[in-house]
Amino acid sequence: MTITEFVAGITAETIAKLYQETIPASSVTLNETRKEFEGDLTVVTFPFTRFSKKSPEETARELGNYLQENYEEVARFNVVKGFLNLVISDRYWLERVKEMALSENYGAHSRNGQKVMVEYSSPNTNKPLHLGHVRNNLLGYSVSRILDAAGYDVIKSNLINDRGIHICKSMLAWLRFGDGESPATAGMKGDHFVGKFYVLFEKKFKEQVKGLMEVGMTEEEAKYASPLMREAQEMLRQWEEGEKEVVDFWKIMNGWVYEGFDVTYKKLGVDFDKIYYESDTYLLGKDIVNEGLEKGVFFRKPDGSVWIDLSGDGLDEKLLLRADGTSVYITQDLGTAQLKYDDYGMEKSIYVVGNEQDYHFKVLFLILEKLGKPWAGGLHHLSYGMVDLPSGKMKSREGTVVDADDLMVEMIDKARQNTLELGKANELPEAEKEELFRKVGMGALKYFLLRVDPKKRLLFDPNESIDMQGHTGPFIQYTYARIRSVLEKAGKREAAFNLEGLSLNADEKNLVILLNKFGEIIAEAAAEYNPAIVANYLYDLGKTFNKFYHDNSILKAEDPQLQQFRLGLSVITAGIISRGMALLGIDVPDQM
Repeated sequence: MTITEFVAGITAETIAKLYQETIPASSVTLNETRKEFEGDLTVVTFPFTRFSKKSPEETARELGNYLQENYEEVARFNVVKGFLNLVISDRYWLERVKEMALSENYGAHSRNGQKVMVEYSSPNTNKPLHLGHVRNNLLGYSVSRILDAAGYDVIKSNLINDRGIHICKSMLAWLRFGDGESPATAGMKGDHFVGKFYVLFEKKFKEQVKGLMEVGMTEEEAKYASPLMREAQEMLRQWEEGEKEVVDFWKIMNGWVYEGFDVTYKKLGVDFDKIYYESDTYLLGKDIVNEGLEKGVFFRKPDGSVWIDLSGDGLDEKLLLRADGTSVYITQDLGTAQLKYDDYGMEKSIYVVGNEQDYHFKVLFLILEKLGKPWAGGLHHLSYGMVDLPSGKMKSREGTVVDADDLMVEMIDKARQNTLELGKANELPEAEKEELFRKVGMGALKYFLLRVDPKKRLLFDPNESIDMQGHTGPFIQYTYARIRSVLEKAGKREAAFNLEGLSLNADEKNLVILLNKFGEIIAEAAAEYNPAIVANYLYDLGKTFNKFYHDNSILKAEDPQLQQFRLGLSVITAGIISRGMALLGIDVPDQM
């Protein structure tokens, strides 16, 4: 039971005793006490005046007196207008410390029996992953871990866009200009290799368009008449008709890309339980279109195309099937949503996709609701903002985007340079140094991208992210390493929790209160699909521990009981930092 649940419960009990009114504990409004007043939690008493028939101040005093006299957990109280500030006893907090010490997985929630799918990454197979994909993957993976800690059974999925004109452009460019080259002979990762030919296609295509415009065509006419574009469109037609030679080469080229993606995913530390491919799902949805026509949810225009009119919902008309019977993108998404539910029967389905697709998902979810899909209410678009760099870009193979692999290499290099300049880790063996640089560099990247609310656009500053004294991943990692160093120096001295006669000073109490919040933080982050809640909690925890460490001796505490208690607090803090960072997909080094 959390402190807020406990105080809400005893407040509701007190209302029943004093005023013979039964209210649910959930109706009691509680806030953290403002710093200028003494107290841990504040009860808002204005709603209770209708029971007490007294002023808010009198009601608060009456409640405070009863709570202090009847619950040993309430040490004292003060009243500010209609606000009752409660000071919770040291005994209560010390009991929470004992609970934390005895729990191997403190803060994690019991399994709730609900399934949730989190779909993230969703790359195209014509280019490597870039900075936007990095934020997408880290968000999706972290939300998955947080939901798992909150008690859900999580399925991590990826829908790969592996067909369409974009991949045909890379295929055609290779056939025209590749001269039999492969990723192995070129010494390139497969996704970078295929991306190189996509860029080459665009370059040659623009040259053709420019030449056609010089002989009198408009830009649109030139694009349509371009031999390269016509060949790419013909290749797509052949692929859709299943021509073996085209399909076989498509499989080879996509295989190169998947090998490259796998390397990047491994470096990022993300994975998937289920991968869907657009080549398997692009024809899905036509049955749903027929279902919608039968139900009168959709309508057919004179040219044979199928639409839905969402103007009554503040949107517009949406095409679902072209006049020639071919599907559009949302048709496929309708079918894929049904397929995912048929596969797993999950109560919730989270789509991690950038905010440029906000309208698309609003339409998709609304259509599924109008079709009467019972699971439509569990669909959620985790919309996130773009990521910018102060310099515009760090490195880029294609000249237009920040390549994910380059970014990770750059961050590890920055961690190496920063760590060596600070004189840290000089005594570590070379292999351990490189692993430390990896953990710090990737921790800096991940934390900086996850510490900001997903809905917000993000300015990623690589230099700021690596600062060990700032609001950064390395600061939290360093705090963890500091605790590990203290515990190592403690040697055989054990952490213990003989609480008899102990009282808490301000630093100890602040640390205990924050440690006790871990379960609430997990629940809040899971409910909002927001890893920033965990990230910022860990930063606060790091700051709070460092103040405790700076102002209070641990190994030289004045008596053995206090020494053991402070060692115990250090053990609990290290455990929560480690598990909290793991929810963000971040490793913590034992030594820095």
